[in-house]
Amino acid sequence: MDNTSIVKAAWDAFGSRDAARIAACFAPDAEWIAPPGNATAIALDGPHHLRGADRIAHFIAHEFSQLFVADVAIDFRTMAAAGDLVLVEERMRATLVNGRCYDLAYCFVFVVADGRIAQVREYMDTRSGWAQMFGDEPGRKLVA
Repeated sequence: MDNTSIVKAAWDAFGSRDAARIAACFAPDAEWIAPPGNATAIALDGPHHLRGADRIAHFIAHEFSQLFVADVAIDFRTMAAAGDLVLVEERMRATLVNGRCYDLAYCFVFVVADGRIAQVREYMDTRSGWAQMFGDEPGRKLVA
């Protein structure tokens, strides 16, 4: 399976919300790195840097759906691969747990090694994400 197919299979697994299936896509010591202080991490009172396949799978399978509660739609714009890197550009729309609408573009850099995802580097407009999630309110935990 080529690296693009590995990343596509991971996105399919993400949608299943099956933690075991998601974890199987990642190397045991995989990392998911998002910008420090991003709104999702603040709203979930969690880290911006996830370490380990099981921790990443727990976030995707359980925590993500506590914050993004309805109408989650992901539109892929670009997927390109070079060597061990797969770049994904996407737009995510959803309804947040506080009723606000969320609509943000993301870029992900996946590093694939030995048929599994070893690292994900996530980039987004953190200011826009913050404004959509919290508005003019100070950032705070949104879910229990």
